[in-house]
Amino acid sequence: MPDIPDPRYPIGKYVPLTTITIVDRTHACEVLAETPSLLREALRGLDSDQKNTPYREGGWTVRQVVHHLADSHMTAFHRVRRALTEDVPTVAGYDEKAFAVLPDVVAPTEWSLELIESLHARWVMLLQGLDEAQWQRRYNHVERGETTIEEATLNYAWHSRHHLAHITRLRAVQGW
Repeated sequence: MPDIPDPRYPIGKYVPLTTITIVDRTHACEVLAETPSLLREALRGLDSDQKNTPYREGGWTVRQVVHHLADSHMTAFHRVRRALTEDVPTVAGYDEKAFAVLPDVVAPTEWSLELIESLHARWVMLLQGLDEAQWQRRYNHVERGETTIEEATLNYAWHSRHHLAHITRLRAVQGW
């Protein structure tokens, strides 16, 4: 496997598009739709020790990555729903590192995987029903400023691929 300059970003850092097209949104929805099955495949056959292996030195374990995806995407889905029902709601961030070490970090990855499967199905269904004005609705993140639903959708599609690559790259490096 080729060496990656920064293993924290196996697919590169997120670069927002300056102009987002319907094709970009459609692709992002497709990524969100396929993420659960790709994640399930990436986890297939891993034992508990493998799931407790960090994807890089000083990084989260596979188990923590899976639980993080569930936490992060639940938060994102909630933000989108608020943006659709409130006028530019202010949304808080959260301490991802602190979440990653809470007592439920030892939970089976299957629990978060099942949550991600259902969550992504609803999220994609919601996004596919939006009209142009709804795609442009915004929320105000207290740390990052205003974000449109379409910007957030592209970001979370990247986020899905980013963390999936952590797992698949680890499997390739380890020969699992």
